[in-house]
Amino acid sequence: MKSISQLIATELNVQPGQVEAAVSLLDEGATVPFIARYRKERTRGLDDAQLRQLEARLGYLRELDERRRQILTSIAKQGKLTSTLESALQLAQTKTRLEDLYLPFRPKRRTKAQIAREAGLEPLAMALLDNPDLEPESAAVAYINADKGVADPQSALDGARQILMERFSEEASLVGRLRDYLWENGILKSTLIEGKAREAAKYSDYFEYSEAIKKVPSHRALALFRGRSEGFLKLDLEVDQVAAEPNVCELMIARQMGIEYRGRAADEWLRKTVAWSWKIKIFTHLDLELKMRLRETAEQEAIRVFGGNIRDLLLAAPAGNFTILGLDPGLRTGVKVAVVDNTGKVVETATIYPHEPKRQWEQSIATLALLSARHRVALISIGNGTASRPTDKLVAELIKNHPELKLRKVVTSEAGASVYSASELASLELPELDVSLRGAVSIARRVQDPLAELVKIDPKAIGVGQYQHDVNQTCLARTLDNVVEDCVNRVGVDLNTASTSLLHRVSGISQTQARNIVDYREVHGFFRNRRELLKVPSVGAKSYEQAAGFLRVVGGDNPLDASAVHPEAYPVVERIIACAGRPFSAVVGDTEYLKRLNPSDFTDERFGVPTVNDIIQELEKPGRDPRGEFKTASFMEGVEKISDLSPGMVLEGTVTNVTNFGAFVDIGVHQDGLVHISAMAERYVRDARDIVKAGELVKVKVMDIDLARRRIALSMRLDDSSDRQASEAPRKHSDTRTAKSFRRQRDAESKPQGAMAAALRGALKKN
Repeated sequence: MKSISQLIATELNVQPGQVEAAVSLLDEGATVPFIARYRKERTRGLDDAQLRQLEARLGYLRELDERRRQILTSIAKQGKLTSTLESALQLAQTKTRLEDLYLPFRPKRRTKAQIAREAGLEPLAMALLDNPDLEPESAAVAYINADKGVADPQSALDGARQILMERFSEEASLVGRLRDYLWENGILKSTLIEGKAREAAKYSDYFEYSEAIKKVPSHRALALFRGRSEGFLKLDLEVDQVAAEPNVCELMIARQMGIEYRGRAADEWLRKTVAWSWKIKIFTHLDLELKMRLRETAEQEAIRVFGGNIRDLLLAAPAGNFTILGLDPGLRTGVKVAVVDNTGKVVETATIYPHEPKRQWEQSIATLALLSARHRVALISIGNGTASRPTDKLVAELIKNHPELKLRKVVTSEAGASVYSASELASLELPELDVSLRGAVSIARRVQDPLAELVKIDPKAIGVGQYQHDVNQTCLARTLDNVVEDCVNRVGVDLNTASTSLLHRVSGISQTQARNIVDYREVHGFFRNRRELLKVPSVGAKSYEQAAGFLRVVGGDNPLDASAVHPEAYPVVERIIACAGRPFSAVVGDTEYLKRLNPSDFTDERFGVPTVNDIIQELEKPGRDPRGEFKTASFMEGVEKISDLSPGMVLEGTVTNVTNFGAFVDIGVHQDGLVHISAMAERYVRDARDIVKAGELVKVKVMDIDLARRRIALSMRLDDSSDRQASEAPRKHSDTRTAKSFRRQRDAESKPQGAMAAALRGALKKN
């Protein structure tokens, strides 16, 4: 049997030695970001994506090994562990296969088959299986025993059948083949539960729906399961719609168990036993299992998409260290205003009432102009919630009336701002501010530095997933935590300005240590160098090793502390500076000189070429931000609500969410439009995230507007004919196919089933 390292190496297409090194580092307490960045020599360049896969797979295989040990111990205690069974258990590479093998030995409640065995009916069952020439009722007479509950021949035969049914359903290799066959050929069908049509209107696409189970996409599967859980839909797995009996699956059982249909005395009894085994025991179990498999696969894909969207938002380009004015729009309660300086500190707040019912338009512009001038505001960030467009119009007039202020504006997603406002963290950060004003602060800060602000919010509250409440919450939380950790460490964190929320996402820093760092900073002032971190209570050598390279000290004692060079590698930099014969300040940023260096000239027994290469790149531009350039979208004047739209309009917008079936785009009408995946490019698109990412600016054409359902169909293929696309939009928007087309597909796919059935029947007859 392959070792865990060998298995993972094969799956990742890397060398076992690379996996062994990574596993050793993980077991020593190293984090994925640290290993990916600072231990390239040991892992020979495994990146963070490979390491995340390795980490997840390592956990699964170790759980598998632990379960294997438990099963081997259990069967051995029963005295039933044979060398053949032990070998099969040792070779099992999935939990499903392991549990299939364990099924006959699993302690269980007293079954009908067990009661029949206790009544002495197992010899009858085996006799009929081994010798179908026996006449069942005649053979059963000898097993009548009123004291054991066997009153007549029929009772004896019923008990014998239960014994065989249990045996067939616990045959691991048979169950495995049937599972594979069902997955390849099963059709998932959904129907409306009678009398629920009105309540279930949003599931109308699934009232009469069918599709090959293995082809059901993630978003559709989760919609089906939600419809079922809400009591609107019934889901059935259908297979082998061949008129002749027995069906393919029953024939597979018969062949595996050595049963032939040749018109002998017990053949019909055995045929019914096989049929009952399939319908009552095996199919019932596999139906549940395969639906669960579909759900788990759909959840994994939904979590992957959610994680990708969160990554894109966290790594969105920051506006930079400018003073920003944040607006949290509202009508009756007013527009909340907060100004934050270039460090994110709140310097002033206000509430203005430009909209109904007070309509203090001119006064509001005057207030915003005064605040902007007083604090030298560079950018105004407008939340995209209620009253966003009229507030955007207000700011546009402010900019027009006061060109001397040189203001820019941007509409910002306020998803999660209300969650942050009411959180304990917000209370600690902004204790003097009312909850309503904290939202405006968040809207300002998330433009200034999206990563630093969004890490304060539970990723699930940011709202860029699909069916996020339907998926495994533990897996979702773990995945999103990993994404946040990777993003934070990829960008780096300013040790002197970072919040507790940001610091505890740094490699090696716990929540307690993050609080201690902030407390130390408040008492002793700014950190002058990275080494000072070791003076913080609870921060030891291991935490320092893991965290130091990702923490930045700008303007401190050592300029390298502001870079991504790890302190342990400072001697390498000293060798480079010595070789140059010039001061550090003259070498840093001298790209022409640095590119001429031969990395191998500066390696030693600890630091190889990969690390030296990273150091040279960092010296070219210390502390570089890997995020892109900040851009803002411009909404079309006069287009403020969905009724203002018309087919053919070309608009600019911001991608708010990317799903398996397309991307949602904010075009400024308080209702995101959908660009279906088929309308993203002229070529076939497999994954929408290959084309767009959350937070990206795009140009789209309006193809269709459904006012009743508040749906907007958009296209990124700007040359598309609106007439042609508009007629297709409703179908694309719901991302469904007609029941008729599914039936055609099912009929086509049933042909191989029929061929297989014929082949099996022929083989059984020949035997």
